[in-house]
Amino acid sequence: MVGFKNRYMVMEVFLDPDKGFSLNEPIIITQFNVSKAIKDSILLNFGECGLALSINSFQVKYVNPITKICIFRTSRVEHQQVWAAITMVRSIGNCPVVFNLLDISGSLEACKRAALKCDEFKFEQYKLSAGDSFSPDTQQRMQNLLEKIKTLEH
Repeated sequence: MVGFKNRYMVMEVFLDPDKGFSLNEPIIITQFNVSKAIKDSILLNFGECGLALSINSFQVKYVNPITKICIFRTSRVEHQQVWAAITMVRSIGNCPVVFNLLDISGSLEACKRAALKCDEFKFEQYKLSAGDSFSPDTQQRMQNLLEKIKTLEH
C-alpha cells in the first residue's frame, strides 16, 4: 500500500518595510493567522473546489514569530496550488506581507534541517539589530522555538 505523499515548504515572511515597525512593536505571526490568510487566498484564487482539494492535507507545522520562518505541509498533488496561493497572499491581518520560499522537500527531516539553519542565521541578525534592547527572555523564547522544530512529526 502506498503512503500519503507530502511536500513540506520552508518559507520566510517579510513584513512591509514601508510600514515603519520598530523592534518594540513586533507583529505577531501565529499559526492561526498565517493559516487563515493562506486558506483565504486559496479560496479567493482557486474557489471552493480548490480549497476543498487542499484543505485536508494543508497544515501550518511551525511558525517562528521572532525570525518569521514557517513550515507548511501539503499533499504532493496539491503543493503547486498551495504554493501559488501562498505567493498571492498580500497581508496577514492589517499588515502587508510577502512570502519567500526557502526550501521545498518531500521529507520533514530535510525541511527541519533547512528551517533550523535559517532560524539560527536570522536570529543572529535579529540580535545584532536589537542591540541593547535584546533580552534574555527573547533568547529563551528562541531556544524553545528551536526545540519545537526538532520535535516536529508528520
